[in-house]
Amino acid sequence: MQAVATFQSHKTLFFNTLSFTVCFAAWMANGVLVTFLVNSGVFDWSAVQVGWLLGVPVLVGSILRLPVGLLTDKFGGKPLMIAILLLSAAPMYLLSYANTFSAFLALSFGFGISGSSFAAGVAFTSLWYPRERQGAALGIFGAGNVGSALTAMFAPSILNALTDNGADIEAWRLLPKLYAAMLLVMAVVFFIGVRNKKPEITRTLGERLSPLKHTRAWRFGLYYFFVFGSFVALSQWLIPYYVNVYSMSIVSAGFMATAFSLPAGVVRAAGGWLADRVGARIVLLWVLGVCLVCLALLFVPRMEIQAPGQGVMASKSGTVDSVSSEFIVMGGDSYVLQSSQGDSTHVSIRFGIDKHEERFLLLPTSSFHQESVVKAGEKVAKGQLLARGVTYIYFQANKWIFTALIFIIGLMMGLGGAAVYKHISDYYPASVGAVGGIVGVLGGLGGFFCPIIFGYLLNATGVWTTCWMFLALVAAIAIVLQRLAIRAVTQANTVDTAG
Repeated sequence: MQAVATFQSHKTLFFNTLSFTVCFAAWMANGVLVTFLVNSGVFDWSAVQVGWLLGVPVLVGSILRLPVGLLTDKFGGKPLMIAILLLSAAPMYLLSYANTFSAFLALSFGFGISGSSFAAGVAFTSLWYPRERQGAALGIFGAGNVGSALTAMFAPSILNALTDNGADIEAWRLLPKLYAAMLLVMAVVFFIGVRNKKPEITRTLGERLSPLKHTRAWRFGLYYFFVFGSFVALSQWLIPYYVNVYSMSIVSAGFMATAFSLPAGVVRAAGGWLADRVGARIVLLWVLGVCLVCLALLFVPRMEIQAPGQGVMASKSGTVDSVSSEFIVMGGDSYVLQSSQGDSTHVSIRFGIDKHEERFLLLPTSSFHQESVVKAGEKVAKGQLLARGVTYIYFQANKWIFTALIFIIGLMMGLGGAAVYKHISDYYPASVGAVGGIVGVLGGLGGFFCPIIFGYLLNATGVWTTCWMFLALVAAIAIVLQRLAIRAVTQANTVDTAG
């Protein structure tokens, strides 16, 4: 029997979304906690160790999404969501007693299960709504990924309050306990407030996994790798990006990262609504296209370039009489040297990342001057270079334009995440758990691998904007695959009609 939207449906959606928000906040806890502990000198962990502690929960939560989705299809969402909340709460609580890297790593594996709550919630939510309203419902549920923004926004302040701004540094151990309590309370609330529901059609494990034979399911995974995995990666990557590229404080950088992740989570509900109205395919096409344009605009890094310019050559041989910053005198002839200050056709700017021009610069700006390469008394031949030309090109990559572009990218990723799962509910209504699970795995792996790829690209090139180039490549591949799939469907329909 087809599901219909009822009060029970809306109540289930509310508790599903709330549980996912709590789980997502806990899933991202290491990002703030580990950074705080290292910066405060509590633990002397290397950058590699910190990277593992940040990535392990994401990896575990991602890998578990497929089995959790399958189990949700079999047993219903209520027991799975409660189990995830309880199993996450235990290692989160024990984290407060950890004193070594090994203990932190093992417990991070434990509470990483909280990331798999997405697969349980997607499969459970889709059961309570008719097909024409599943996009909006799944979009509202997906808005629970604002838990990441809530952790980034409030956890640092909570840590400062608990430790009295570092005076009682060991009080950090209360934060994992607070997260554990939050997970435990949510499990109790979910048990009381939600009624379980299972798919009406009983299917074997092979039947549940059969959609994974279709390339379409894996293509959906690529879409989700971009719209969700990149979102998770950038939520963490933007903090060091702002600090290194724009010389911002960690607090300001964290605020900017929150400004990216919070609206993206909230707008996800609108993505589901749009997917219901105009179709998930149209929404995804616009999402990928707009992201590709914005990413391309971010390619050019903040930079200063010194290049050879037009020099001054001797018109005849002779001996240099005198040299100044403005003239070179030789044999009674004066050669005028140009400078950025004296030449009104060029803009005078200051160079250097630490002393960059504070006024608003939209386009690359250049300045030019000539520097003497000869000294008084030196003999020169005709045509010899007397002064070399120096051209400076400076691109500010204004932080406000940058922030506006990544804000748009974040909004698009929020819309796209809902559209992907609307696709799944349209094509695989009886296997949302299995297909949604593998799609969630691929998306979560994007959150794990993208920062690693960003780091390797940065180390290899020394250019921070290589991360945008990589994401643009992923978006372009996704667009090509989508267009090829649409063309194949159109051609098949044409053949069927002709037949």
